[in-house]
Amino acid sequence: MASSPTPSLAGKVALITGASKGIGAATALELSSLGAKVVINYSSDAGPADALVQKIGADRAIAIKANAGDVKDIERLVDETLKWGGGKIDILIPNAGYAPTDQDLERTTVEQFDRVFDINVKGPYFLVQKAAPHMPPHSHIVLLSTSLCNLSSITPNYLLYVSAKGAVEQMVRILAKDLGRRGICVNCVAPGPTATELFFKGKSEELVKTIAGWNPFGRLGTPEDIARAMAWLVGGGSGWVNGQVLRVNGGMTV
Repeated sequence: MASSPTPSLAGKVALITGASKGIGAATALELSSLGAKVVINYSSDAGPADALVQKIGADRAIAIKANAGDVKDIERLVDETLKWGGGKIDILIPNAGYAPTDQDLERTTVEQFDRVFDINVKGPYFLVQKAAPHMPPHSHIVLLSTSLCNLSSITPNYLLYVSAKGAVEQMVRILAKDLGRRGICVNCVAPGPTATELFFKGKSEELVKTIAGWNPFGRLGTPEDIARAMAWLVGGGSGWVNGQVLRVNGGMTV
């Protein structure tokens, strides 16, 4: 009888920030199903993170609390990951984000600007800096943007959020050149509207239906849709894909 195939990510250690809910949680489940050991970072509520660890298995997942926008916390997160994961990080996904939808030019405060850029830009920037020295050749980094960066009908209230994600996309271009010399692929996933708790917050049913109608499939994306794209980018079949932004939105923007 033929033996079962080895999972494609067996032996890999993945660190995912903002991984207790939504896209991050779906990605943790997807990568673990492919054999990876997963670090589930969360910022405040331990309950969902601990539940996810139990679902995956305490031998293959760990929850670590850290502020993904604070450099000292990021350094500790990397250190704890290395101790748990055997001194290496094979997959890095800075997924944690903050997405205000009411920040046009007039209403943006310095405090809001700093918060958005701390979590969406500074955090991923320094997480990559701290983790990269411990990533062996054939490792993968996947940053997160948004398909709003490519939406011609974008409205002024998204100014601050999309400015931050635009910075992330430029980071990917340059990091791919830099870290590619060490055999590390750096790419980006830019989801479209996705059915997460964060997305539904403050939106009427009518607005949700309208947004779903922008898509040729007539629906929102699911966290699992995004997670499967992440899994492909960190798997063995994507080794010649580097410096790219993959807009995972069902064709909402093309």
